[in-house]
Amino acid sequence: MLSLQMSSSTRRQSSTSNENDVRMRNNRPSVHVPADSPPSSPVQTGERASRACCFCCITVKTTNGKPETGKDTKLTMLNEVEEPPTIEELKLWGESFEKLLRCNAGKKVFKEFLRSEYSEENMLFWLACEDLKKDSNPELVEEKARLIYEDYISILSPKEVSLDSRVREVINRNMVDPTPNTFDEAQLQIFTLMHRDSYPRFLNSQAYKRLIQQASSSS
Repeated sequence: MLSLQMSSSTRRQSSTSNENDVRMRNNRPSVHVPADSPPSSPVQTGERASRACCFCCITVKTTNGKPETGKDTKLTMLNEVEEPPTIEELKLWGESFEKLLRCNAGKKVFKEFLRSEYSEENMLFWLACEDLKKDSNPELVEEKARLIYEDYISILSPKEVSLDSRVREVINRNMVDPTPNTFDEAQLQIFTLMHRDSYPRFLNSQAYKRLIQQASSSS
């Protein structure tokens, strides 16, 4: 009898202890652990999403009433603004390489031809050198010269142009104090390469002949 009473008393004490533990856990203040990047509110997320939408997703109406994306419309506008070369211009391109480079359309068409031959970097380098010569601000000249060197002279660049060791040494000396004429010798060497190698193939290409046919038929 005594043992039964002690067992009953022990169970009541254990039950009371468990209840007290539960109360303590429930009453314990919760600890908030901040995340690395707190989530934005739904309103903020919506606003950001609407602002981040690219221009090409905007649908506009064209003159014929058909919806087009902003990107397509922009391309259409560029095509309308850029007029095809005339037959006179095309004939001038065939007279000399210098006349081709004096024409904006000629430079663009020739650059596209070089791209088809995987040598577009030659024209890009030549154009970058021409742009460098237009600057007189020492800071801008130094920055542009550094970019040209990294893009077209460095052996680590995928767009490295083909230059001999003598010209590379001249460039390395000039880069100590860059000027608008830092790459003159290199530009001349690439010009000669395009003139002797790529330009004759361009004149015999189907792309050039097709332009002449189109210009002749429209004139």
